[in-house]
Amino acid sequence: MRRYGFNFLWMYNDGGGRLPSLPDENALDFMVTTGFDFVRIPANYGFWIKDFDYYHPDETILAYFDKYLASCQAHSLHMSLNLHRAPGYCINNNERERHNLWLDPIAQDAFVWHWELFARRYLGVSSDLLSFDLLNEPPGVGQYGLTREIHADLMRRTAAAIRAIDPEREIVIDGLGGGHLAMPELSDLGAIHSGRGYQPMPVSHHQARWWKGHTDAPYPMYPGQEWQEKIWNRDTLREFYQPWRDVEAAGARIHIGECGCYNKTPNDIAMRWFADLFGLYKEFGWGFALWNFKGDFGVAEHGRPGASYEEMHGFQVDRAFMDLLLENRLPR
Repeated sequence: MRRYGFNFLWMYNDGGGRLPSLPDENALDFMVTTGFDFVRIPANYGFWIKDFDYYHPDETILAYFDKYLASCQAHSLHMSLNLHRAPGYCINNNERERHNLWLDPIAQDAFVWHWELFARRYLGVSSDLLSFDLLNEPPGVGQYGLTREIHADLMRRTAAAIRAIDPEREIVIDGLGGGHLAMPELSDLGAIHSGRGYQPMPVSHHQARWWKGHTDAPYPMYPGQEWQEKIWNRDTLREFYQPWRDVEAAGARIHIGECGCYNKTPNDIAMRWFADLFGLYKEFGWGFALWNFKGDFGVAEHGRPGASYEEMHGFQVDRAFMDLLLENRLPR
C-alpha cells in the first residue's frame, strides 16, 4: 500500500440532519496534478442509519459513496472506505452509541452486515481502486470491554464475510489504542495494517479540545519533547514504529492511514517533526495519508502560526509543507 494522499471528510461529522458533502472535484484534480493517489473516506454510519435501526439504510445517502467512488475512478485514484463511526463504537463521543461493539452481539452482527452490504454493492470494483478500512482507531485493551482476542475474532469474522462475497477485496485494519498499537496477532489476516502518525501527541494535538489529554500536555517542542517517559526525536520515533516493522516482517503490509499536526502548534516545530516522521516512512517504504487536505491538519489553508502560502491550482497551499510531502514519496 505504497500510496499517498489525504483524508476527505465528506461523510465524517456527526450528521445532525445534514446531508454529506459531494466530492470535491477541484481537490481531486489537485491530487492528480501533483501525483497523489490515495483518498480515504472516514464515514459516520449515522448519516444513513437512524435511531439505531441498523438494517434499514437510507439508499439516498449510500448513493453518495457511489459518487465518491465514481469521482475517484474518473481520476484514477484509490478510494479507501472507512467506518469512522460504526455500530457500537467511535473514538469520538462514543457515549452516543446505544450498543457496544465488543460486548453486544447486536452491534457485532450489524457491523459485519454493513461490510457485507458494501461488499455486494461494490463487487467487481478492482482493489486497485477500492479498499475497505474496517474500523477507525479501535480503543486500547480494557476500554469498552475490548480484549485482543475479542477484537481479533471480530476482524477475522468481518474479513471472512467480505471475502465470501468478494474474495479479492483489499481489507485494511487499524491499530489498537487509537490506531497506534500494532496487532501481531492479525499479521496473517492478509490485510493492510493501518497505523497513525500523531506521536508525540503534545506536538500533533496541541490545544486539540477533542483529545482528553490536551489540558495537561506540555507545550510542544521538537526534537526534545518529553512525553510518556521518553524524549522524542527521530530515534524515539523509530523505536515507536518497531512493533509495526515486526508485523511487516511477519508478512503484513503497512500503511499510515492518518497523520498530521493541528494548527495550534507553531509551524517551525511542526515542520521539524514532519521531516523526521515522513523521512522514516520513506525509509520504511510506507505510504501515508494526511488528515486532512484543506483545513486544520491539511496541506492547504491550515493556519499554523508562522506558515506561508502559495496559490496552487486554486488552493492556498503551504509550499514548504507540500515540498516535504513530495520529497518523501516513493514510486509504487
